Amino acid sequence: MVTHPVLENKDVRDWLGDIMPVWTLLDERSFFALHHPPSRADAAIQIATNLTRDEINISPMSRNALLLLQAGSIPLGLKLTATGNLSRQVVAQMWDMMEWPRFDKAETLRICKVINEPEFFPLYFLRHLIDSAGLMRKYKNCYRTTPLGKKILEDQRQGSIQALLFDAAFWIADLQYLSRAPLSGWPQHQAGIILWSLSLAARDWSTPVRLVRKCAIPFERIGEVTLDREAYAMEDLIIKPLTDFGMLEVREEQVAGSTYRRNRFYRKTALFDRLLTFNVSLDEAGHTRH
Repeated sequence: MVTHPVLENKDVRDWLGDIMPVWTLLDERSFFALHHPPSRADAAIQIATNLTRDEINISPMSRNALLLLQAGSIPLGLKLTATGNLSRQVVAQMWDMMEWPRFDKAETLRICKVINEPEFFPLYFLRHLIDSAGLMRKYKNCYRTTPLGKKILEDQRQGSIQALLFDAAFWIADLQYLSRAPLSGWPQHQAGIILWSLSLAARDWSTPVRLVRKCAIPFERIGEVTLDREAYAMEDLIIKPLTDFGMLEVREEQVAGSTYRRNRFYRKTALFDRLLTFNVSLDEAGHTRH
């Protein structure tokens, strides 16, 4: 069983309640190995690069990334504004082409008089990851697909698009702007530990409040405010991106007595285990308990 000094903190124990984090089942070698990105052949985390077209279509992130790469592969690329955002004409083109389950186009149109790139947030987020993965770049006043991005568009290479974007999302890009409760990057920097823990903890429907306690390594100043910042950070930086990759599914239940509040529950899809393989070992005591 992995021990961690933070688990001796009374506030942390109170925050955990009767939940013991899943990562405590690991042996120490595996625990530390999961802190490293999946960049080597012997890494603790392996990401599949041979997804089929049907599997790619399950992932809103990957299928829409291919649309953007294709649109930016023309010689002139996609026109940019003076501030570096995609032009309204390009945004309108992508608006018609892209579908994103977590994004309500009708509600956005009701609120916004015009749709610039930041208002079409899935496109804005996708560009951030595509830039981080080196698949598209700004060239003067246009946005063009890079040579690497053009290779990915080849039929025999499209199966690696999910792996490239996934690596960018959790080990390269800074996603703090996504969080409603920014905690200096927590828990994105422990993505490997959390992803392995989710492979066990997200087999059944669970709330972000429960998942963050089961999967994340707490910090000393946990639970200092009434708002469960930790659950919000976990949902925004880890869970919601995983739904955009088609690796978690979500269902909602209306809170009794409330018109607007809903509880969200998440569980992993088959694509989670298809994409990720973990080379880890459990502590003997943890193996028995698991």
